[in-house]
Amino acid sequence: MKSKIFQIAEDASFRKFYRFISNKKSKIIVYANKEKYKNLVAYTSINRFLRDNQILSPNLYTYNYQDGVIVLEDFGDITFYKVLVKQKNKLIVYKRLVDLLLKIQKIKTKTKIKNITKGSHKINKYSIRCLHKESDLFFDWYLPIYFKKKMKKILSKLYKSINFPNSYFVHRDYHAQNLMKVGKRIGIIDSQDALIGNPAYDLVSLVDDVRIKTSANLKSNIINYFLKNTEKRIRVNSKKFLEDFNILSVQRNLKIIGIFSRLHKRDQKNKYLKLIPYTWKLLENRMTSNIFSDLKTILDENIPDKYRKKIIYKWK
Repeated sequence: MKSKIFQIAEDASFRKFYRFISNKKSKIIVYANKEKYKNLVAYTSINRFLRDNQILSPNLYTYNYQDGVIVLEDFGDITFYKVLVKQKNKLIVYKRLVDLLLKIQKIKTKTKIKNITKGSHKINKYSIRCLHKESDLFFDWYLPIYFKKKMKKILSKLYKSINFPNSYFVHRDYHAQNLMKVGKRIGIIDSQDALIGNPAYDLVSLVDDVRIKTSANLKSNIINYFLKNTEKRIRVNSKKFLEDFNILSVQRNLKIIGIFSRLHKRDQKNKYLKLIPYTWKLLENRMTSNIFSDLKTILDENIPDKYRKKIIYKWK
């Protein structure tokens, strides 16, 4: 019996991943010595919930919570990021990913689901407080803290104007890097942060993906495909849905700039810094409506375009 184990690429979390191969069969070992509940219990609980609803996610083989280890099904190395960068007609691929998202959004949401410790895991709702907690990362790690109070007031007004209720399963990081090509199927990973939230949020993650530069025309076509095939209450209120989309894209991209800055400053993970200028571009493209005028003004006054093109903005 021949077996081998080797570490595979890290992500933005505290987890470490290893591929274990024995008798030509492969499994993924996940080790987490920090945020163990989220990375082990929440993750496997959400995976099971998705599988129970016919969404392909990694099956749990075994675990040792005390030692911070879970062993999962291996979906291989072909992400839909790799598929998309090689694909000329990207809309064909994006339609498949939207179809999966539409299937996920049909899941009947539950606030409590089973977990691996024979207890229950609570799926919280995406509250305004949660939206602020995420966008606060922008102030805590990127923009000087003295802007926080004024900008939070502006953001609070935007968050309170969101139209659709928090009643949909939201993966929270639904982008091509977390969607795996498993034969002819699509597998979904990194589901540990899932919440019950707005129907636009996961579409934002997919369309305004900071890892893949796509044209405004392609983005529009993906959104239109979603709207054409989604449920009636979203279709007939498409204008309100698009308002929510833009607000949540702004919120998400503020969060992302903060996270990438934190990864650099706190965790010495620098590979994400190169994505900050494009994240700014996405942010700018969603702030064209008058509802963003106050936010746009304060950002334009304090972070000129020349600084947004730099991967690190050092404040004096």
